[in-house]
Amino acid sequence: MTQTIYGSLKGKAVLITGGASGIGASIAEAFHAQGCRVAILDFDAKAGAALAQRLGERVHFENSDVRDIPALQDAIRRASTALGPITILINNAARDDRHTIDDVTPAYWRERFATNLDHQFFATQALLPDMDRAGGGSVINMGSTSYLVSHDSFAAYKTAKSAVVGLTRALARELGPRHIRVNSIVPGWIMTQRQIDLWLTPESEAELLDRQCVKRRLVPEDVARVALFLASDDADAITAQSYLVDGGWV
Repeated sequence: MTQTIYGSLKGKAVLITGGASGIGASIAEAFHAQGCRVAILDFDAKAGAALAQRLGERVHFENSDVRDIPALQDAIRRASTALGPITILINNAARDDRHTIDDVTPAYWRERFATNLDHQFFATQALLPDMDRAGGGSVINMGSTSYLVSHDSFAAYKTAKSAVVGLTRALARELGPRHIRVNSIVPGWIMTQRQIDLWLTPESEAELLDRQCVKRRLVPEDVARVALFLASDDADAITAQSYLVDGGWV
């Protein structure tokens, strides 16, 4: 991945939830290439360990399920102990499983929010001591354009992802006086291996490219580049914003 080098990122510690594969793995690779210390949290132990081994030094992997908040908090504390104060948080973990209204039970609805929204708040809360001691930090929440476009049926996922915008703005307002910036990235249809394997068809890709202004597949590196900028000192005046990375789909 060709990327700008941000001198302000070198040596900083970053934590990425859902960092073992897909967009999260690309973000982990991008920050590592900047000279950052990288903590990867993921429930996929095999993929997380493999990525950590491949990246080598300055990487710490925690096998953690973000739906279990006490376990998530413990994992964050261990990562902070291993790498030193963490001042960049990428709240990336999510799952976009499809479902219809007839499939949804109260338990499923809550589980979708636990998977796609709740942990973003609690991971931010858990890292406030580190960021306060360092004099500031950057939080990047991962949203989705899914609630802005009419395709497929997965109301619980779309509702949770739409709430990321409100969470981002609320935290940015509260944490701004502590020099902690909070922004969100709102990806369009990013062609991770999961998306290609489960959802992409020739028909859906043709429709997507017809609607996108940019006539190519969007890939995880497209999101990682934006994450680097928002985490860097070059974006020091930017907070409470949601950046679409969708090739002009919406």
